[in-house]
Amino acid sequence: MSYVSQVVKELKPDIINFCEVEGCDELNILSSSLDGTYRSYLKQGTDTSTGQNVGMLTRIDPIKDLYRTENRYNYPIVGSECGYSGNPGSTGVSKHYISEFRINDMNVAFVSAHLLAIPDDPTRCSEREAQATILQSVILGFIDKKYEVIMIGDFNDYDSEILDVNDNKPISKVLDILKGTYGENAGKYLLYSVAENIEKKERYSDWWNSDNNCATQSIHDYSMIDHILVTDTIKKYITNVFIYHGYLEFCGKYNSDHYPVVIDLEM
Repeated sequence: MSYVSQVVKELKPDIINFCEVEGCDELNILSSSLDGTYRSYLKQGTDTSTGQNVGMLTRIDPIKDLYRTENRYNYPIVGSECGYSGNPGSTGVSKHYISEFRINDMNVAFVSAHLLAIPDDPTRCSEREAQATILQSVILGFIDKKYEVIMIGDFNDYDSEILDVNDNKPISKVLDILKGTYGENAGKYLLYSVAENIEKKERYSDWWNSDNNCATQSIHDYSMIDHILVTDTIKKYITNVFIYHGYLEFCGKYNSDHYPVVIDLEM
């Protein structure tokens, strides 16, 4: 908690999205270590494997309590190139929340998700595409209601258009689905990745010990699987985008194995 609070104190964000948090107690403990201006929000998910949830600390109160969709979708999706050869199945989005903000005269939908891990695993790839398809319908619903949208989180996948520091390319269509360029609702809306405003050499948000050797460090240990996607109107309010690389990654660290993706908005 001390390590996390130091990062929050340095960045001074108005809204903080947490991709991995156990529950409300942890959010409240963190909030109490800050300056008293944050309120905590969390919607319990259904991940019984890790017990993780996604949550929020914010100085700007949403106009609705956090909620979620329990919709499920069959995988593999039509046209999937994940290479999945198992039996068809269905999945939901176990870790996510949806909230809404009213900023000036603008309605903003804030959708946070932590999708299934392992970018290059065919099974997880197939399931993740189904999860993204569920969220695509959520996004389209807000677009149809004239909302602006911020889609944020650990998508556990790469962007095929805006490549990260190591040129990692996805085997899935997850980012394309969420952006609105692929899938059953393709062409009905369009979201943009804020990573287009980050220099390629800085496009890494995740660390993993790629060679299972804690004595070595390699640039190949880094990738970008955390993303923020926004509608065109939100994009116009962005004044700065960066990934905070203010702590070292190594085996036995107390900081996160992910780096915060940060956007500054003047609205």
